[in-house]
Amino acid sequence: MTVWDDLVGQEPAVAVLQRAVNGAAARMRGETGTATNGMTHAWLITGPPGSGRSNAGRAFAAALQCPNQGCGECAVCRTAISGSHPDVSLIRTELLSIRVSEIRELVRRAAMSPTQGGWQVMVVEDADRLTEQAADALLKSIEEPAPRTVWVLCAPTVEDVVPTIRSRCRLLVLRTPPVAAIAEMLATQGGVEPELAGFAARAAQGHIGRARALARDGEVRDRRNKVLEVPFELRDIGACLNLAQQLVDAAKAEAKVSAAKVDEKERAELEQALGMGTKGAKPRETAAALKELEDQQKARAKRWERDVLDRSLVDLMALYRDVLVLQTGAGAELINAELHRNIEQLATRTTPEQTIRRIDALSACREAIEGNVAPLLALEAMTIALFEG
Repeated sequence: MTVWDDLVGQEPAVAVLQRAVNGAAARMRGETGTATNGMTHAWLITGPPGSGRSNAGRAFAAALQCPNQGCGECAVCRTAISGSHPDVSLIRTELLSIRVSEIRELVRRAAMSPTQGGWQVMVVEDADRLTEQAADALLKSIEEPAPRTVWVLCAPTVEDVVPTIRSRCRLLVLRTPPVAAIAEMLATQGGVEPELAGFAARAAQGHIGRARALARDGEVRDRRNKVLEVPFELRDIGACLNLAQQLVDAAKAEAKVSAAKVDEKERAELEQALGMGTKGAKPRETAAALKELEDQQKARAKRWERDVLDRSLVDLMALYRDVLVLQTGAGAELINAELHRNIEQLATRTTPEQTIRRIDALSACREAIEGNVAPLLALEAMTIALFEG
């Protein structure tokens, strides 16, 4: 087992990172020339959701610190992957953006010399969520890095990162993991039955985290099935509005369950840090800190609701993609093969042109929600468009 094992179907990218690790090791030994050419001080790792961008960044950080270049078994690898290694800094956000204060703190740490490993590695897992001010704060550190500092930025596409930063990074693009590779991973590493592993791999559309959830959790599969019933229940305008409301309510409920335990733990930790319940606590400071935490939790809940809705829209787009496959005789494998009969009925009742318009409506809904349009309004417009074709 190595630190690269979770990068399913990413053999070309892993080879690039391994060469860079070897080059870094050669540089630490004082070697020069072609042996060190694979290494650079700033990386931008891009790839579709679920392809393993963050895993790649963490694995790279661990391999740079590991005396065996990423064995995956030593304490160095384990602490680097988890984010507890003193020379590996991981920053990610569940909020809508990464604030400038967070980046300034990261830049401050980046200027320090490594305490244990050979490198100070800074991994920004959501570089696409940097505010303009945060990007400006990061730029100078990437332009003039400390001698033994490595920046690893992760984003869905290169266009999601401001040009001044991406132009100074070495680009590494991850591909969508093949269905067969994901299914094999679920079966061999997770002990999932082959049939269920195949279904989860197809349904996840290359998203490894989603595939694991579908394979392990029956409730996740049930929620997905409920979403895929929507196209077959669009009987009139009233049904369209009701279904839109159901999608919003389901997203809120799922996000609330996910957030409940996290919110409670965060509040308890903050209260303990503030010394609440003990003498000497300052009420004004306590109230302000709790208010800031509540605001952050609300913003995170909003992000999670959007993510759930977006996942539902992606599942619906896959369904209509399957409809189009049958209508055009493309011969491609169906993502929702278990719904073949229903998909075939929908394909015979409509035209390819109608199906394309429906896929466009789903895409427009995703963009509207990401652009801060009220989710219910966006979904109502979408369901009506699906009904009217």
